[in-house]
Amino acid sequence: MINNQDAKILFYFEDTKNFPFPEDDIREWIFFIVKKEKDTAGILNFIFCSDEYLLKMNQTYLGHDTLTDIITFDYREEYNNVSGDIFISIERIKKNAAIHKVSFMQEFCRIIAHGVLHILGYDDKIEKDRNLMRDKENYYMGFFLF
Repeated sequence: MINNQDAKILFYFEDTKNFPFPEDDIREWIFFIVKKEKDTAGILNFIFCSDEYLLKMNQTYLGHDTLTDIITFDYREEYNNVSGDIFISIERIKKNAAIHKVSFMQEFCRIIAHGVLHILGYDDKIEKDRNLMRDKENYYMGFFLF
């Protein structure tokens, strides 16, 4: 088990260009979300990638042949804390930001919160759960200054 001082939030880039973003602020915000949900942070790896990279993962690991913005691998049970790998398509974030008429950073943070909420145990398979998850995303977005 990872004790709280060993909690880490790490960012990686696979098949996409590295870009500047407020890493420390986002780490602090993620720790805040986990704490506010009354849970314990472990190790969260955020892997930013291309649509193609995430599509291949979706096909290989989930048997889905569709584009998506995020795939989470939850290791909570294994580590008994909020731990996992969160793969995020930067291309999808850019497209979704344009569709929803929000900034890239707003959509970027929304999808990060979405991934953390998945690992915290929230689901979005049915409408009721999707609505709760969206409410939680909106709530936590209010704590991040853009």
